Amino acid sequence: VFEEFAHILSQKFPTLHIEGDNYPPPTWRQQLCSTLSVIKFAIIIAILSGLDPFPYLGVATPHVFTLAQENKLYACMMLFFVGNAIEGQLISTGAFEVSYNDMVIWSKLENGRVPSPSELINIIDSQLSMSSSSIPSS
Repeated sequence: VFEEFAHILSQKFPTLHIEGDNYPPPTWRQQLCSTLSVIKFAIIIAILSGLDPFPYLGVATPHVFTLAQENKLYACMMLFFVGNAIEGQLISTGAFEVSYNDMVIWSKLENGRVPSPSELINIIDSQLSMSSSSIPSS
């Protein structure tokens, strides 16, 4: 989201310096994502190697795991892509803030929504006009 807004703003205001980064997710989400990634790769390794970890755990092997070992390529690809989609959702916050002269003029965290491009352009236009009118003329 930030990159899209930065592109729109740089087209409308070419002299405006834009810098930013993705807002980091909460720590628990980062840790959950890391854990899911390790589990995902452990399952992929178990499928590819033909190892059945369930008897070691004292549990009957689920039918879906047997099917995955019979269709290794398909199962590993699905596990990889579905796992990545889940991890991406956990990591993505979509949150950003827009500041002008060290003053926050928009925060998705505070407002709970993303502004429309025209709304953000109007806010920046008003900030630019206020800052230019506050400069005393000589």
